[in-house]
Amino acid sequence: MSGVVLVGHGGFDKLEYRNDLPVPKPDRNEVLIRVAGAAVNNTDINTRIGWYSKVVTSETGHGATQGIEDLRDTDASWSGEAIKFPRIQGADCCGHVVAVGLDVDPGRIGERVIVRNMLRSYVDYRPMECWTFGSECNGAFAQYTKAPSRETFRVDCDWSDLELASLPCAFSTAEGMMHRANVGAGEHVLITGASGGVGSAAVQLAKRRGAIVTAVAGNEKAAHVRSLGADRIVDRHESLVENLGTMSVDVAIDVTAGPAFPEVLEVLRKGGRYAVAGAIAGPIVELDMRTLYLKDLSFFGCTFQDDVVFENLVRYVERGEIRPVISKTYPLENIVEAQKDFISKTFSGKLVLAIT
Repeated sequence: MSGVVLVGHGGFDKLEYRNDLPVPKPDRNEVLIRVAGAAVNNTDINTRIGWYSKVVTSETGHGATQGIEDLRDTDASWSGEAIKFPRIQGADCCGHVVAVGLDVDPGRIGERVIVRNMLRSYVDYRPMECWTFGSECNGAFAQYTKAPSRETFRVDCDWSDLELASLPCAFSTAEGMMHRANVGAGEHVLITGASGGVGSAAVQLAKRRGAIVTAVAGNEKAAHVRSLGADRIVDRHESLVENLGTMSVDVAIDVTAGPAFPEVLEVLRKGGRYAVAGAIAGPIVELDMRTLYLKDLSFFGCTFQDDVVFENLVRYVERGEIRPVISKTYPLENIVEAQKDFISKTFSGKLVLAIT
């Protein structure tokens, strides 16, 4: 089969498109999927360049094209452990089941499915543990992939395959933050990075819960973010405190961190909740501990996802409560072009690879 193999940490030269890869064989409780589409995500690039290593203190765009010098491989994956190469990445997967393992109902063959990107089966459902599809195991950047049957979900909807491929990673990350912070109707929610994949999903998911949404995005992307349901837009170069005032927000949904982090905490009310699942503007932030404890803030680091998060997403899609946001599609062999466009941040929503 054809696919893209990551052969080590570094620049684009570490991505090899090949036509001689073996088709995986499903184990007893797995299904074999003919992949139709897979989206590009920050985690793909972060893993390639080793950004997750604690020796890296820069924003995610640093080294995204050439890799990061003086990288420590031992903790360069999101899990904090060394990644095993070669690896087929791709956290997002939409495709069709073409074969099943011995303990899987053959009736699943032919189903159109998506795969939970945070897999629990391979760690025996231990609390707060998971594998990322395309990191600890091979993912969707190939014609075929395999996944646990119980974490492969049939979806009945009118979305195209490529639209469904935009869902798993971005929407589950956003819904995971909503779930952990327990966002409720009528609450004022601040969403950073609102024009990106996770941010666009977060805007929709917060509005679905009946929240009032203030989104942070560039002025050139404001109309798009507003079309997703945002009630107010603050330009990412402007002060949150000057625009919103202190203690004006109930929940902050953050994927950027970086220099703006102190102001995010300033606009939270007393008893406010802060949920984070990314640090594209930089992982090292300035925290005044007095702000944290004098305002009785709650912090939620959001990587692990309760099972209900992904299951709910499937229901939201089938009930027509959310919609995909795709900016551009590419053939799989153009993955470098797709990642370059992703790094440029000139688009809104998702970039998706079509796999034939």
